[in-house]
Amino acid sequence: MEIKVNFLDKLRQEAKFDDFTVIADQSIRYKGDGSAPGPFDYFLASSALCAAYFVKLYCDTRNIPTEHIRLSQNNIVDPENRYKQTFKIQVELPPDISAKDRLGILRSIDRCTVKKVVQTGPEFIIEEVENLDADAQALLTVSADADTQTFIAGKDLPLEQTIANMSGLLAGLGIKIEIASWRNLVPNVWSLHIRDAHSPMCFTNGKGATKESALASALGEYIERLSCNHFYNDQYWGEEFANAPFVHYPNERWFKPGKKDALPKGLLDDYTLEIYNPDGELRASHLFDTNSGNSERGVCALPYLRQSDGETVYFPTNLIDNLFLSNGMSAGNTLAEAQVQCLSEIFERAVKREILEGEIALPDVPADVLAKYPGIVAGIEELEKQGFPVLVKDASLGGQFPVMCVTLMNPRTGGVFASFGAHPSLEVALERSLTELLQGRSFEGLNDLPRPTFESNAVTEPNNFVEHFIDSSGVVSWRFFSAKADYDFVEWDFSGQGENSNADEAATLFGILAEMGKEVYMAVYDQLGANACRILVPGYSEIYPVDDLIWDNTNKALAFREDILNLHRLDDAALEALLERLEESELDDYTDIITLIGVEFDENTDWGQLTILELKLLINLALQDFEAAKEQVEAYLQYNENTAERGLFYQAVNVVLEVLLDDALELEDYEPNFRRMFGNERMDAVIGSVDGSVRFHGLTPTSMKLEGLDRHQRLLDSYRKAHAARAKAAELCLGG
Repeated sequence: MEIKVNFLDKLRQEAKFDDFTVIADQSIRYKGDGSAPGPFDYFLASSALCAAYFVKLYCDTRNIPTEHIRLSQNNIVDPENRYKQTFKIQVELPPDISAKDRLGILRSIDRCTVKKVVQTGPEFIIEEVENLDADAQALLTVSADADTQTFIAGKDLPLEQTIANMSGLLAGLGIKIEIASWRNLVPNVWSLHIRDAHSPMCFTNGKGATKESALASALGEYIERLSCNHFYNDQYWGEEFANAPFVHYPNERWFKPGKKDALPKGLLDDYTLEIYNPDGELRASHLFDTNSGNSERGVCALPYLRQSDGETVYFPTNLIDNLFLSNGMSAGNTLAEAQVQCLSEIFERAVKREILEGEIALPDVPADVLAKYPGIVAGIEELEKQGFPVLVKDASLGGQFPVMCVTLMNPRTGGVFASFGAHPSLEVALERSLTELLQGRSFEGLNDLPRPTFESNAVTEPNNFVEHFIDSSGVVSWRFFSAKADYDFVEWDFSGQGENSNADEAATLFGILAEMGKEVYMAVYDQLGANACRILVPGYSEIYPVDDLIWDNTNKALAFREDILNLHRLDDAALEALLERLEESELDDYTDIITLIGVEFDENTDWGQLTILELKLLINLALQDFEAAKEQVEAYLQYNENTAERGLFYQAVNVVLEVLLDDALELEDYEPNFRRMFGNERMDAVIGSVDGSVRFHGLTPTSMKLEGLDRHQRLLDSYRKAHAARAKAAELCLGG
């Protein structure tokens, strides 16, 4: 994690990381003002808080209340060496906790991350640099012999060269990547989380049998998502990009709507129109892109090559972003390598969906076949030792598809996790299933798995597949676990041979889709210097239902974004119009405003926690419609997940409205004790909110210029780097 420090007045300092700011000072004894804890105080507190976190995890997993558990830490300084200290952590436990859990709680503290880092002894490197953002990839190094060349199945270059090329490419773009965490819970299963140090919202996870393969996986995923603009999928990119010569890619085209909002000619083809507009309900306005919000330019569309005949077909960016999420995008050392990864993922998700929604029982992989892969067996055996039964299944549906499945059971909670992996090689597909299972997870994280069900509706409900796509946390049918398999086991092999193995495998996978009667469309994105592509298989590789284009389109943001960002400047008529649109939209009141308008507010602010319900409430307060506000504040208090401070503000609003709406009550009779209960500052804000002198308490003014929105601006800084590289590549192409 990158922590940047700014020097403030006197001895005060400001440390910034992620979306947080921490202020440090020195005590008066050391010439400071004592206005904040000192750096060493934060260090001491970090180990106590970390220990308490692991106690909380242990207790929550076992439904042990923590309100009567107390924890303290004392540091005992050696009188002859002040840098040698003993940290004594003590826990006071209620008498009704069992002896087993008492021991478990003490052992949980032993897992404290701060403790382990201190005990291991961190290495400090202190150096001067010309620019803090330079040397961007120094944090990515993994110890490897410079002369070593490690080849793995599926990669056209050694891992060492793959990592060097990808990290060099990102450094060249000015993107500083940091490794936020590593995981290696069982043998031969590694995963890590990497992110942009400047914009942590841009992150990816990697997995593999070694730390090098996991790092290559994470970097490849980062480049694919950067190349395909996935990091910025649903966000507003601001006026700078909305009015730029191109918004998404230099080869984009803009199509003007036809008469009466008809679909423009030249969008999609007959095959895809049958899929995306079967009833003729799709209109041009459904396809305005969310990112620019510039509907006056028309519909932005990107060229894809139809693989059956090489013809160019234009797909609206809005359609891609709404339906496909990250499915079917990849980056590789070569285009063929990227194609194999894209197609493998498409088969993995589609076959997984068919199996889960069809409640299909899969055949077990025989022990003698599994024994051919001792590294995989070692990881599975360790999971079994930890108390998690593991099922290894052939998900190829009788040898039709290159897909495998590893399913984990958690007897402690009754939850299950079905992890799928795909690749032309059975071994690689099986390895991916296992590494996906533990990607970014701790053993505690396996306690949150959903329980299987015999209720078919819960399994086939569309959002269940979305949950499976995002993190495999969806519901699985008990029928999936039947010992009576619906298919026979097949020891399949779709892998190619020799130097052109990836090209052969890509041709094989394309061939399977052709035999199924599927049209395939591909775009290559190489302007950033990477071999990246995106493959769409309409009617097969979508993640969200096609109906979402009409009924749950992300460009609904366009109806609200400008007014919400200009909230403080709206007069009463404009506020009433905004409120009416919100009511008519039938949007869920608990949708957050970040999601609604595609703007990344700092989640630690009132804007970041704001929901449609609270926005309606604040508008009604501003309009002095107290009856509507009273109804909404009651709903807010009943289901509020906001901060305690915000909750107290609305408790005070609620009682003040109660008095104002009761003709028999006078506010001046209750105000003194309201102030004693809620404090003068809070009551000033509440009374100001009802008399009109305070509007939208807690929400700082902003606008379509996005001023003051540091988190969103950092996201745009990231996009600006990719956009500039594409513009430069386009200029070179025209110049050449």
